Amino acid sequence: MTVHAAPIVCIGGLNVDRKLKLLAHSLRGSSNPCESHETPGGVVRNVAENLARLGLPVALVAAVGDDASGQMLLKQAEAVGIDLRAIIRLRRHASDSYTAVLAPDGSLELGLAAMPLVESLNPWALGASKALRAGAALIVADGNLPTDAWPLLLGEARASGVPLVCVAVSEAKMERLPEQLAGLHLLILNAGELACVAPEPLDAFAALHARGVARVLVTKGAEGLLLSEPDRAPRHWPAPDVRVVDVTGAGDALSAGVCAALLRDAADFDAAARLGLDLAALTLQTEDSVHPELTSDFLLKR
Repeated sequence: MTVHAAPIVCIGGLNVDRKLKLLAHSLRGSSNPCESHETPGGVVRNVAENLARLGLPVALVAAVGDDASGQMLLKQAEAVGIDLRAIIRLRRHASDSYTAVLAPDGSLELGLAAMPLVESLNPWALGASKALRAGAALIVADGNLPTDAWPLLLGEARASGVPLVCVAVSEAKMERLPEQLAGLHLLILNAGELACVAPEPLDAFAALHARGVARVLVTKGAEGLLLSEPDRAPRHWPAPDVRVVDVTGAGDALSAGVCAALLRDAADFDAAARLGLDLAALTLQTEDSVHPELTSDFLLKR
């Protein structure tokens, strides 16, 4: 795979992932035994780490506190090769965090997002990284961004032609996307997030395309992927069958695989879907948010 000199610029959440895996089915209103695991996290940060481990040039635009967690996040990101020049460091602030309560089978039972710092990524703050975005080959932004950041990014995408990918983060944050989405090359989201647009998938696809989204990619877990493009029947790709250790980060890995393929050919969504599914399958088999043994060989073998 050709490595581009221009970077992929990732904009959005940077936080600590705290994972609590229940040892048995939960009992409400009672103490529940669990295992605890902590890793760097954040949807777009996870995407960036996957891309960096794949050997691709990637820069991160995010906000972090000056606490111990923030120092850990920056040290780890630098170690895997993420460009941190556009990071916003906020003094006397605790870094954002996400706590996932996992069922014994590794599925998500409850997610708790304490992420006030990502709210600082408003148009004024994003002005500092304008030159970085202008030189990008691909821009990836997650749904943690405040609503007022999107008109800026969408306007830049329309003006420059640089593909803009949005990765949704939760049903609760779908309302952050503005009504007008012209300039969005691809929206990646799961079935629950799609249902926030309209109860029926075909109606949701039509509504998103009417708002200006060029392509919608829906992750359906073990059922695979569904891609919608205007005036074309949705396409489906099945997911590999793997033993699930932990679902946290698998969707982010899928998004990274899709973006890595689009960097090579922004129109080849068959290759993007297959690479995304393969990378997600790998990530499902580790308790880390990003597979620690992922290397550029993953791309070279495809």
